[in-house]
Amino acid sequence: MPAVLEFFFDFTSPYSYLASTQVEALAQRNGARIVWRPFLLGAVFKATGNSPPLSVPAKGAYMVKDLQDWVRQYGLPELALPSTFPVPSVKANRLALVALAEGKGPAFIHATFRAIFQAGRDVGELDMLGELAASVGLDAKVALARIEQQDVKDELRRNTDDAVARGAFGAPTFFVGDDMYCGNDRLFLVEKSLMNQKGA
Repeated sequence: MPAVLEFFFDFTSPYSYLASTQVEALAQRNGARIVWRPFLLGAVFKATGNSPPLSVPAKGAYMVKDLQDWVRQYGLPELALPSTFPVPSVKANRLALVALAEGKGPAFIHATFRAIFQAGRDVGELDMLGELAASVGLDAKVALARIEQQDVKDELRRNTDDAVARGAFGAPTFFVGDDMYCGNDRLFLVEKSLMNQKGA
Protein backbone atom coordinates (compact mmCIF):
# COMPACT_ATOMS: atom_id res chain seq x y z
CA MET A 1 0.00 0.00 0.00
CA PRO A 2 1.36 3.46 -0.85
CA ALA A 3 2.03 5.90 1.94
CA VAL A 4 -0.67 8.53 2.45
CA LEU A 5 0.13 12.23 2.61
CA GLU A 6 -2.70 14.33 4.01
CA PHE A 7 -2.51 17.95 2.90
CA PHE A 8 -4.64 20.37 4.93
CA PHE A 9 -4.88 23.74 3.20
CA ASP A 10 -6.97 26.89 2.97
CA PHE A 11 -7.14 29.06 -0.14
CA THR A 12 -6.56 32.11 2.04
CA SER A 13 -3.06 30.83 2.88
CA PRO A 14 -0.24 31.88 0.54
CA TYR A 15 2.00 29.24 2.09
CA SER A 16 -0.60 26.62 1.18
CA TYR A 17 -0.38 27.94 -2.38
CA LEU A 18 3.39 27.53 -2.38
CA ALA A 19 3.16 24.00 -1.01
CA SER A 20 0.48 23.07 -3.55
CA THR A 21 2.96 23.71 -6.37
CA GLN A 22 5.40 21.15 -4.95
CA VAL A 23 3.39 18.47 -3.19
CA GLU A 24 2.37 16.35 -6.17
CA ALA A 25 5.93 15.92 -7.44
CA LEU A 26 7.06 15.16 -3.90
CA ALA A 27 4.38 12.48 -3.52
CA GLN A 28 5.17 11.00 -6.92
CA ARG A 29 8.88 10.74 -6.10
CA ASN A 30 8.01 8.70 -3.05
CA GLY A 31 5.12 6.62 -4.36
CA ALA A 32 2.69 8.32 -1.99
CA ARG A 33 -0.98 9.16 -2.38
CA ILE A 34 -2.16 12.69 -1.57
CA VAL A 35 -5.39 13.26 0.32
CA TRP A 36 -6.38 16.89 -0.30
CA ARG A 37 -8.16 18.28 2.76
CA PRO A 38 -9.42 21.87 2.61
CA PHE A 39 -10.13 23.33 6.03
CA LEU A 40 -10.90 26.68 7.65
CA LEU A 41 -7.72 28.39 8.79
CA GLY A 42 -9.60 31.10 10.68
CA ALA A 43 -11.38 28.46 12.75
CA VAL A 44 -8.05 26.73 13.39
CA PHE A 45 -6.56 30.00 14.64
CA LYS A 46 -9.56 30.57 16.89
CA ALA A 47 -9.51 27.04 18.31
CA THR A 48 -5.78 27.10 19.05
CA GLY A 49 -5.28 30.71 20.13
CA ASN A 50 -2.99 31.34 17.16
CA SER A 51 -3.07 34.56 15.16
CA PRO A 52 -2.43 35.36 11.49
CA PRO A 53 0.93 36.90 10.55
CA LEU A 54 -0.71 40.12 9.34
CA SER A 55 -1.94 40.80 12.88
CA VAL A 56 1.69 41.48 13.86
CA PRO A 57 3.05 44.35 11.70
CA ALA A 58 6.68 43.20 11.70
CA LYS A 59 5.68 39.63 10.93
CA GLY A 60 3.34 40.80 8.17
CA ALA A 61 6.07 42.86 6.53
CA TYR A 62 8.48 39.93 6.71
CA MET A 63 5.85 37.58 5.26
CA VAL A 64 5.68 39.59 2.03
CA LYS A 65 9.45 39.31 1.60
CA ASP A 66 9.44 35.65 2.57
CA LEU A 67 6.73 34.81 0.03
CA GLN A 68 8.67 36.54 -2.74
CA ASP A 69 11.79 34.59 -1.73
CA TRP A 70 9.88 31.30 -1.97
CA VAL A 71 8.31 32.26 -5.31
CA ARG A 72 11.81 32.78 -6.70
CA GLN A 73 13.06 29.56 -5.07
CA TYR A 74 10.31 27.56 -6.78
CA GLY A 75 10.54 29.42 -10.10
CA LEU A 76 6.90 30.53 -9.92
CA PRO A 77 5.30 33.58 -11.56
CA GLU A 78 5.50 36.80 -9.59
CA LEU A 79 3.19 36.84 -6.58
CA ALA A 80 0.06 38.98 -6.94
CA LEU A 81 -1.84 39.33 -3.67
CA PRO A 82 -5.54 40.21 -4.13
CA SER A 83 -6.71 43.65 -2.97
CA THR A 84 -8.92 41.82 -0.46
CA PHE A 85 -6.51 39.94 1.74
CA PRO A 86 -6.85 37.70 3.66
CA VAL A 87 -8.97 36.12 0.94
CA PRO A 88 -12.56 35.19 1.90
CA SER A 89 -12.18 31.49 1.20
CA VAL A 90 -15.05 29.57 2.80
CA LYS A 91 -17.00 29.07 -0.42
CA ALA A 92 -13.87 28.25 -2.40
CA ASN A 93 -12.90 25.65 0.20
CA ARG A 94 -16.35 24.09 -0.04
CA LEU A 95 -16.12 24.10 -3.82
CA ALA A 96 -12.82 22.24 -3.57
CA LEU A 97 -14.68 19.48 -1.71
CA VAL A 98 -17.28 19.35 -4.49
CA ALA A 99 -14.53 19.19 -7.11
CA LEU A 100 -12.73 16.43 -5.21
CA ALA A 101 -15.93 14.39 -5.08
CA GLU A 102 -16.26 14.77 -8.87
CA GLY A 103 -12.68 13.74 -9.60
CA LYS A 104 -11.65 17.31 -10.49
CA GLY A 105 -10.07 18.23 -7.18
CA PRO A 106 -6.40 18.83 -7.97
CA ALA A 107 -7.23 20.70 -11.18
CA PHE A 108 -9.65 22.99 -9.34
CA ILE A 109 -7.28 23.51 -6.43
CA HIS A 110 -4.41 24.53 -8.69
CA ALA A 111 -6.62 26.77 -10.82
CA THR A 112 -7.96 28.52 -7.73
CA PHE A 113 -4.58 29.05 -6.13
CA ARG A 114 -3.29 30.48 -9.44
CA ALA A 115 -6.29 32.80 -9.69
CA ILE A 116 -5.63 34.16 -6.21
CA PHE A 117 -1.85 34.36 -6.01
CA GLN A 118 -0.82 34.77 -9.64
CA ALA A 119 -3.73 36.83 -10.98
CA GLY A 120 -4.85 38.55 -7.75
CA ARG A 121 -8.49 37.51 -8.20
CA ASP A 122 -11.14 37.59 -5.48
CA VAL A 123 -12.49 34.05 -5.10
CA GLY A 124 -15.07 35.28 -2.62
CA GLU A 125 -17.16 36.25 -5.66
CA LEU A 126 -19.53 33.57 -6.94
CA ASP A 127 -18.98 34.59 -10.58
CA MET A 128 -15.26 33.94 -10.17
CA LEU A 129 -15.89 30.59 -8.50
CA GLY A 130 -18.26 29.64 -11.30
CA GLU A 131 -15.58 30.45 -13.87
CA LEU A 132 -13.06 28.32 -12.02
CA ALA A 133 -15.49 25.43 -11.71
CA ALA A 134 -16.29 25.54 -15.42
CA SER A 135 -12.60 25.78 -16.32
CA VAL A 136 -11.99 22.29 -14.90
CA GLY A 137 -15.08 20.71 -16.42
CA LEU A 138 -17.60 21.09 -13.62
CA ASP A 139 -21.17 22.26 -14.18
CA ALA A 140 -20.83 25.66 -12.52
CA LYS A 141 -24.51 26.03 -11.62
CA VAL A 142 -24.70 22.57 -10.04
CA ALA A 143 -21.37 22.98 -8.25
CA LEU A 144 -22.28 26.37 -6.78
CA ALA A 145 -25.59 24.96 -5.56
CA ARG A 146 -23.75 22.08 -3.88
CA ILE A 147 -21.57 24.38 -1.76
CA GLU A 148 -24.67 25.61 0.06
CA GLN A 149 -25.80 22.11 1.01
CA GLN A 150 -25.34 20.97 4.58
CA ASP A 151 -23.31 17.85 3.85
CA VAL A 152 -20.59 19.90 2.13
CA LYS A 153 -20.56 22.45 4.96
CA ASP A 154 -20.31 19.62 7.47
CA GLU A 155 -17.41 17.99 5.62
CA LEU A 156 -15.41 21.22 5.70
CA ARG A 157 -16.13 21.54 9.41
CA ARG A 158 -15.06 17.92 10.01
CA ASN A 159 -11.77 18.52 8.20
CA THR A 160 -11.16 21.55 10.39
CA ASP A 161 -12.06 19.78 13.62
CA ASP A 162 -9.94 16.77 12.67
CA ALA A 163 -6.90 18.92 11.98
CA VAL A 164 -7.24 20.75 15.30
CA ALA A 165 -7.77 17.52 17.22
CA ARG A 166 -4.55 16.15 15.74
CA GLY A 167 -2.51 19.22 16.69
CA ALA A 168 -2.76 21.58 13.70
CA PHE A 169 -2.42 25.30 14.38
CA GLY A 170 -1.76 26.78 10.91
CA ALA A 171 -1.62 26.13 7.19
CA PRO A 172 -0.45 24.23 5.35
CA THR A 173 -0.41 21.23 7.65
CA PHE A 174 0.72 17.80 6.52
CA PHE A 175 0.28 14.40 8.11
CA VAL A 176 2.21 11.26 7.24
CA GLY A 177 0.48 8.80 9.50
CA ASP A 178 0.65 10.38 12.96
CA ASP A 179 3.59 12.63 12.06
CA MET A 180 2.53 16.26 11.64
CA TYR A 181 4.46 18.95 9.77
CA CYS A 182 3.35 22.58 9.56
CA GLY A 183 4.50 24.97 6.88
CA ASN A 184 5.67 25.05 3.29
CA ASP A 185 9.23 25.13 4.61
CA ARG A 186 8.76 21.70 6.22
CA LEU A 187 8.25 19.89 2.92
CA PHE A 188 11.76 18.47 3.05
CA LEU A 189 10.86 16.81 6.36
CA VAL A 190 7.61 15.53 4.86
CA GLU A 191 9.65 13.94 2.10
CA LYS A 192 12.04 12.34 4.57
CA SER A 193 9.09 10.85 6.42
CA LEU A 194 7.67 9.42 3.20
CA MET A 195 11.08 8.02 2.26
CA ASN A 196 11.33 6.33 5.66
CA GLN A 197 7.91 4.78 5.19
CA LYS A 198 8.84 3.58 1.70
CA GLY A 199 12.02 1.99 3.01
CA ALA A 200 10.38 0.35 6.02
